[in-house]
Amino acid sequence: MPGIFNFLSSFIPRRRKGQAMTEVVLLFPIFLIIVFVTAKIFALLVLVQKMEIGSYYAARRWQLESHLNASDYPDSRLQKDIQDKVRGYMGFDNAAVAKFMNLQNLKLEIQRTQVWNVVTLKVYTKPNNIKLLCRYPKQAVCASPYGRDCENGYEFLCVEPGNHQNGAGKQLEVIKYVPSRDRPIQFILPGIKD
Repeated sequence: MPGIFNFLSSFIPRRRKGQAMTEVVLLFPIFLIIVFVTAKIFALLVLVQKMEIGSYYAARRWQLESHLNASDYPDSRLQKDIQDKVRGYMGFDNAAVAKFMNLQNLKLEIQRTQVWNVVTLKVYTKPNNIKLLCRYPKQAVCASPYGRDCENGYEFLCVEPGNHQNGAGKQLEVIKYVPSRDRPIQFILPGIKD
């Protein structure tokens, strides 16, 4: 029997002692940093998609429920209700989601015009303040040839030294236009008669 185990062990490659431990010690922190930065970028993508869906909901609900002949639901109450629903969908009610996406505040503005209602959803974020990426000041990082796009990214990610009280963060905005209607229109399937 011992001969079989010796025979099988000859197929397993021999390693130098301590090699795996050295690789883990050196590469694992780098892997964690890459995972963390990727998660924060993913959070921004999720935030943008949630804003699009939330603004669509707000615009569609405003279009269907805010007609001028509705007397039982004033605009301010409807707007507040829509804002509360969008706020919940965005994740402001869940502390873990709000922290992951760096959510600070949400504002829903609705402006009536003669033809269109302009529904604007604004989300304010806190800066991520990833120490590794925010080590140098904005002027050094965003020097020529980078410009305004670099400054926008820096403001989204980092708190500038001396500006810890209000920290930069960013305001993300989605605007939807919905038609004004003075009364709701009944939906009738084409080709069906009473």
